[in-house]
Amino acid sequence: MTTAPRRGAGDSDARHNLVVRAASAAVLAPVVLAIAYVGGWAFLSLCALAAAGMLWEWMHLVAGRTDLRLLAPGWAALAAALILAGMGHPAAAAAAVALGALAGGLVAFAAPQRRVALVGWAGGGVVYAGIGFLGPALLRSDEQLGFEAFLFVALSVWMTDILAFFVGRGWGGPLLWPRVTPNKTWSGAIGGLAGGVAGGIAVAYASGNGRLASLAVMALVLSLLAQVGDLFESAVKRRFGAKDAGRIIPGHGGLMDRLDGFLFAAAAAAVIGIARGGTGAVAHGLLLW
Repeated sequence: MTTAPRRGAGDSDARHNLVVRAASAAVLAPVVLAIAYVGGWAFLSLCALAAAGMLWEWMHLVAGRTDLRLLAPGWAALAAALILAGMGHPAAAAAAVALGALAGGLVAFAAPQRRVALVGWAGGGVVYAGIGFLGPALLRSDEQLGFEAFLFVALSVWMTDILAFFVGRGWGGPLLWPRVTPNKTWSGAIGGLAGGVAGGIAVAYASGNGRLASLAVMALVLSLLAQVGDLFESAVKRRFGAKDAGRIIPGHGGLMDRLDGFLFAAAAAAVIGIARGGTGAVAHGLLLW
């Protein structure tokens, strides 16, 4: 007689984690979207706070402790970038981030332990956090299409995460990059791409943008980059032996864990928008093909 396999504690933990993740998203997503809709200083401040939190997680990860000396240059650079971006000077905001990265590396080099490897990681953390601020800030700065552009990127990334999670768990199959992450599969990655395209098309259709084919391609690119960002963060965590970057978001881990894919996608979207529309019409350059 064959007995049905018992559900272990791992299954129960997975279900509980899924419920917590869903509850956190249900609370946080409307708040973020409302602030993004308002835009202006409120949205810039939210982006700067998120970037500052990511920098704290990054430095704690790479240094093994909280060191305010390492954090100070990056936080100062983010504060300067916030003010400059709010005043309409995006190039100066990017320059502030670059200077903060340089200063962060110098501070790490002068630290008592003087670990040479920490110099690059400290400067890189400021760049990482700075990109996390500048990407969405530049997209939303377009008064006419800024919110639509933010929503286009956000929903493409969110749907990528959702479909990758459920398709990967339901379908399984070969692992995507087992040396870096033990859970992500090729089936999940493909499902994530489909979800990202669906999310981007949904925003474009709902907003009356008739360029569905070109924006479907754009959503595919952003979905792919979101997954690259996720893998990059997983590689950093694996390098320093951490499972999560933090614990600030129940069920998700830290800000880096939640925003890794969005950071890459928003940065790429901003670069594309600037290349096509300039710094004064980033969202137009992204959405109007």
